[in-house]
Amino acid sequence: MAYRGHAYQGWQSQRGGRTVQDTLQAALVAFVGQPVSVVCAGRTDAGVHALQQVVHLDSPVQRDDFSWVRGTNRFLPRDIAVQWALPVGTAFHARNSARGRRYRFIVLDAPVRPAIETGLCGWSFRPLDGDSMRSAAECLIGRHDFSAFRSSHCQSPTPVKTLRSIEISRRGAYWRFDFDGNAFLHHMVRNLLGCFVMIGSGRESAGWMARVLASRSRDAAAPTFPADGLYFVGPYYDPTLGIPDAPTAADWLP
Repeated sequence: MAYRGHAYQGWQSQRGGRTVQDTLQAALVAFVGQPVSVVCAGRTDAGVHALQQVVHLDSPVQRDDFSWVRGTNRFLPRDIAVQWALPVGTAFHARNSARGRRYRFIVLDAPVRPAIETGLCGWSFRPLDGDSMRSAAECLIGRHDFSAFRSSHCQSPTPVKTLRSIEISRRGAYWRFDFDGNAFLHHMVRNLLGCFVMIGSGRESAGWMARVLASRSRDAAAPTFPADGLYFVGPYYDPTLGIPDAPTAADWLP
């Protein structure tokens, strides 16, 4: 499924009910006629978008694959849409079966804040230097303790994660930061982005990133960057499962 995160308090179900999970489960109940619970591949914060959030459910009824798409979307708001559906074996788990996850941050580099794309991109009014940010990213690749970039509300049992790649590119006035890792801590990508902007704008050196990482202290890092412009690109799985890997919604991003 894909969704815009503006109107929601994140993925995770909450008492107020204004979350993506609650909205999806309500639509499934309307379509199926019975209570349905779903599990996602990666929780997203309030305001974070998803290009391909993968969820699994144990279906109480039988429906054609495309009926799950059309039928569920009938009861979803316009900013959430199921993209595809297919049956999987009982051993499949949307979160635990994932081999990795990808996030993308889009940041506008301009002296004036965004208007048309507000909420869909971050913003830096200070010019950013790509070479210094790419140099800073090198120390983050591999298996590390990312405590310095971890929210105090993080529920992960360990701060040790593996970042497989960080790609930083620019198209026009927009910077794109692509993160690929086995898993991510709560606010990890937003905290990393805050550090990249500090370095790219010249307020810190590229070597500062390694010192922040080594400190294992959240106080050593930059403030958490706003969620605007952050997209959960999606998880990826063993190819034999036949799960789509490239979300079509990614084609329109810079």
